[in-house]
Amino acid sequence: MQESGSKSISAIVIVAALGYFVDIYDLILFSIVRIPSLKSLGITGDELLSNGVMLLNMQMAGMLVGGIIWGVLGDKRGRISVLFGSIIMYSVANILNGMVQDIPQYAVLRFIAGIGLAGELGAGITLVSEVMSKESRGYGTTIVATIGILGAVAAALVADYFEWRTAYYVGGVMGLLLLFLRISVYESGMFRNIKTENVGRGQFHHLFTNRKRFFKYIKCILIGSPLWFVVGVLMTFSDAFAKKLGVEGVTPAKAVMFCYIGLAIGDFLSGYLSQVFKTRKKIIFIFILLTNILMVIYLFFNSFGTFYFYTICLLLGVSCGYWAVFVTNASEQFGTNLRATVTTTVPNFVRGSVVPLTLLFQFLNAKVDIIYSAAIVASISLIFAYISASKLEETYGKELDYIEML
Repeated sequence: MQESGSKSISAIVIVAALGYFVDIYDLILFSIVRIPSLKSLGITGDELLSNGVMLLNMQMAGMLVGGIIWGVLGDKRGRISVLFGSIIMYSVANILNGMVQDIPQYAVLRFIAGIGLAGELGAGITLVSEVMSKESRGYGTTIVATIGILGAVAAALVADYFEWRTAYYVGGVMGLLLLFLRISVYESGMFRNIKTENVGRGQFHHLFTNRKRFFKYIKCILIGSPLWFVVGVLMTFSDAFAKKLGVEGVTPAKAVMFCYIGLAIGDFLSGYLSQVFKTRKKIIFIFILLTNILMVIYLFFNSFGTFYFYTICLLLGVSCGYWAVFVTNASEQFGTNLRATVTTTVPNFVRGSVVPLTLLFQFLNAKVDIIYSAAIVASISLIFAYISASKLEETYGKELDYIEML
């Protein structure tokens, strides 16, 4: 369903893409500036790790809460209100993060930032999916994801050249500048149509009241779990893996940067291939398989030096680049009255899956070798992803102008 001219649709895609760019910038920036920011607040020694983990958990808690709040609002109030509401929240939170003077302030603001960060991607993907034709919407969502992922690279570069407070200010200002583009963006016609009907919208609990709908929702989440295992474990603890493999000089910051460069490439490739071959399901399955192969190489055949190690990190990012198709697929699986709820909560629950995956990894690491503990957790996430991808319906070219019967 194409509602307006190509210029109006292009504006929506651009705003959604730039919003996600700043979203990822802030999401990754905290991990990059965590240590220098804590040191400047007087934190030293073992407290660097404990406070860092606490702040990261506060951010993640905010994203899980925000995913539900923004998702419900997206179906009740509209995609545009969530798109710009979330951008305002995380932009202001970014600026305030640059002004923190103690850990309690930092914790509250990371929670608020997490809430803000939870809304942009889901609202943007939902809006783009609904305003573009069913044959071409995959290109739009691919552009959003590909440009957005590059925000991580920007965060690494800005944090490398500027003091941590300035890096936060840059993110906040970038987000606020996006608000000037609001006049070029219009609401989805599909959403406007159901607003006039007596239809239940944004009722999160209805995802759990119907067996078929519930399992479809869970499968949408599980196909993305290997993505955040790679980022949350293999990249975050890359220095520990490198040391075990006998590779010197590897830093998590560089590993994450190379991984995200690969993610941007992979997002473009997966989205483009899903359009060329007219299938979301098969492309997701192929990329999960590639991720599986590269995980094995990373863990067991990765002792050939720093350049080789970072190359594998980049290739893992490429294989995990089915994020674009994964989020598009989630959006296409459900009716208009639950679409924003699903599209917003699914990626945030996938991000949240890094918590149990990391806890399981740490538990196993205390009992077995770090390599084998990672291999066990990776196998679990991959098995669930394979099963889920094989069971989901194909959504390429699916008509989205329908509602879920609640």
